[in-house]
Amino acid sequence: MKRVLITGGAGFLGSHLCDRFIKEGYHVIAMDNLITGDLKNIEHLFKLPNFEFYHHDVSKFIHVPGELDYILHFASPASPIDYLKIPIQTLKVGSLGIHNCLGLARVKNARVLIASTSEVYGDPTVHPQTEEYWGNVNPVGPRGVYDEAKRFQEAMTMAYHTYHGLETRIVRIFNTYGPRMRLNDGRVLPAFIGQALRGEDLTMFGDGSQTRSFCFVDDLVEGIYRLLLSDYPYPVNIGNPDEITIKEFGEEIIKLTGTNQKLISLPLPKDDPKQRQPNITKAKDLLGWEPKVNRAEGLKITYEYFKSLPNDELYKMADHRGFEDYERK
Repeated sequence: MKRVLITGGAGFLGSHLCDRFIKEGYHVIAMDNLITGDLKNIEHLFKLPNFEFYHHDVSKFIHVPGELDYILHFASPASPIDYLKIPIQTLKVGSLGIHNCLGLARVKNARVLIASTSEVYGDPTVHPQTEEYWGNVNPVGPRGVYDEAKRFQEAMTMAYHTYHGLETRIVRIFNTYGPRMRLNDGRVLPAFIGQALRGEDLTMFGDGSQTRSFCFVDDLVEGIYRLLLSDYPYPVNIGNPDEITIKEFGEEIIKLTGTNQKLISLPLPKDDPKQRQPNITKAKDLLGWEPKVNRAEGLKITYEYFKSLPNDELYKMADHRGFEDYERK
């Protein structure tokens, strides 16, 4: 039985990856410090003999006994409300965290796949974004802590690949949604659905003309799995190229939820990207991958998940457990 370590394993994407690798017959070790992750996402796996959970911060030295075949580094705050609240921890998990994962991979002779992001493109001047585009990032802006952490993570991973000959894979993830997203994490899809369920007006930033491209989580996990098992070491975009404006998206959510709220405008945050759409030619050519779940189908599944949450989840504000401690470190 092959063994895989998934950092950030109690998070939205990490927990879905745990499910996929369990389904594929792997022994899965999930690691998470639970600052933004939640044990509820993986508690259904605890009874399995081929699943383990380590409560640990990857920014500190990692020890995992036994053999490891693969390491997937998915630990990181991933929404603006998180990484603006804990900027230093965000930078540390993308620098010290990846350094620890790569060092462990060398010792274990394991292959590493890192979760990078479309945020490495910043507020893009090229549209749609190809992997060859170097990006337009403000390193000292409020979003810079996340963008530059991920850019450094890519550079460190490639350095280990070229200097040490380590087997590495880099996935650049575009906007992804689905069950287990935190309702209060500040990203547009859970924000809109949460507001609709609470009977509030939907708040968009600016005039809503900025675009996003939303990929359902099952499609993303399939792309990541194929990339891990491929022989391609350079970055690959995984996302859904079906682009939509935020205003149109808000209108879709109002129609989906059957509510009669209106869309209201708030000031646009600093460095908010105006366009975000992946060019997935590489994923198609190298991996034979493209998204299968259309937005209407994926939104229905996600809405049913959010509707099933208890009222205290629906009405609580973002609870950043332990964030105050991390801000001082």
